[in-house]
Amino acid sequence: MSLPRTATTFAPPVMEARRWLDGVRFTEERPLINVSQAAPVAPPPEALRRRIAELAMDLPEAHLYGPVLGLPELRAEVAAQFSTAYGGAIAPGQVAITSGCNQAFATAMMTLAGEGDEVILPTPWYFNHKMWLDMQGLRAVPLATGAGLLPDPGAAEALITPRSRAIVLVTPNNPGGVEYPAATVAGFAALARRHGLLLVIDETYRDFDSRDGAPHDLFADPDWADHLIQLYSFSKAYRLTGHRVGAMIASQSRLAQAERFLDTVTICPNQLGQHAALWGMRHLGDWLAGERREILDRRATISDQLPKIAARGWELMGVGAYFAYLRHPFDIASDDLARRLVREAHVLTLPGTMFMPEGSRDGGRQMRIAFANVDRAGIAALFDRLAAFAP
Repeated sequence: MSLPRTATTFAPPVMEARRWLDGVRFTEERPLINVSQAAPVAPPPEALRRRIAELAMDLPEAHLYGPVLGLPELRAEVAAQFSTAYGGAIAPGQVAITSGCNQAFATAMMTLAGEGDEVILPTPWYFNHKMWLDMQGLRAVPLATGAGLLPDPGAAEALITPRSRAIVLVTPNNPGGVEYPAATVAGFAALARRHGLLLVIDETYRDFDSRDGAPHDLFADPDWADHLIQLYSFSKAYRLTGHRVGAMIASQSRLAQAERFLDTVTICPNQLGQHAALWGMRHLGDWLAGERREILDRRATISDQLPKIAARGWELMGVGAYFAYLRHPFDIASDDLARRLVREAHVLTLPGTMFMPEGSRDGGRQMRIAFANVDRAGIAALFDRLAAFAP
């Protein structure tokens, strides 16, 4: 008897990590420092919450089914703003709104691959990407990254087989934090075009990229839709995590296929969340710029605090957006280390084993720090605890 699809992959890592807190007593003097999850823990800004409340009371259609591919005004706003930001041409009909970016990824995979096909994922990978591929019956082909956690198009080309359907990039990267150079992204786009593959580029954290201007020029290619799918999340930009609003930008023919999947799964995205995202895009530009500055300041704090643990043998492999990715110096697997850090240092983080193929020795030496919800003082305390930890 064959296994159900949900039994073919691993348990949700964030939920597993939270179970490590069971039975551990934290104190006022030594509270838990939680750097396990990247999602914002604060609610949306007050102005946006008030707008959501107004919509809930005054817009009856916000409580009803809407178009499967999303609110037309939001699709048009994404197309207009992203066309300007990337110096390209994106039409509203090339934008679909989804119930979060994870659903955008699942939708993209459903439109481009079938049972037994292959998708190339750079490692360390975003675990939910791997989980979905497992549950769809697709083979995730790991692409080891080089110095600075950067993937190489040449190394990816060596992995392409007749079953290859797509290459996935996440930039700024989760879990590594690394911002992929425009030349690297362009190299992967050329590779995908040359081999008839899709380049799926997840830019969930684009609003917190440290670089000014467009991070790549893929949309400047008039034929971009032939080989490119972009994914985006409104959750991080406007703290709308509970409303589940994401986006998928692709060809209109691909979105026609996506509509079949989305109609079956959710019928339509969250209506209140879509209106909130639209209002945020039109009114919260300055506020979002301030959020970006705060994240960049916390990123700088990571670098400032690094000497405390570098002296103990820790190594910073990548940093950016919401994440710092570290190599630890201990003769202990990172998953065991993560459990001990909860009990002995009152720090909850995720081990590299959750972002790498099963049995990976590299994953056993790596840790992810999600610092977006920890201020300067909290980051300093985190590094003090890591520096003092001795297994």
